[in-house]
Amino acid sequence: MALLIQHDPKAQEFTAELSGYRAVLQYRYADRVMIIAHIGVPAAISGRGVAAELARAALQRAREEGWTVNPECSYARAFMRRHQEYADLMSTAVSSEPASRPAADGERAEHAHVDALLDEALDESFPASDPPAVGGEH
Repeated sequence: MALLIQHDPKAQEFTAELSGYRAVLQYRYADRVMIIAHIGVPAAISGRGVAAELARAALQRAREEGWTVNPECSYARAFMRRHQEYADLMSTAVSSEPASRPAADGERAEHAHVDALLDEALDESFPASDPPAVGGEH
């Protein structure tokens, strides 16, 4: 998928449009740290790797500028942990935190959303080449 990612430094966001829908990665910048606050992908275009491409574009920009990254967005944090090529960008405050903690009641819906986005990114990174063997005809 060739997805055109736009960066608007003034608005502090990366955007992508696909099939008439707009996905966005919002960040803040302070003291040479890019703080990724939110990645939003409409359900109509989810499952196509859009969140992963937005994350890659933002992380590439941070690398080009010599910034570190504080991924407040749980999807961005999980993406960085799963893609070790970005480990050098993780700010020291984040990298010293535990990898996970129990979710509070108010976080469960967000975690379900993040899980769906991570599944999307994994499907894009590792597409299945063969049908599943379980339950199929032999």
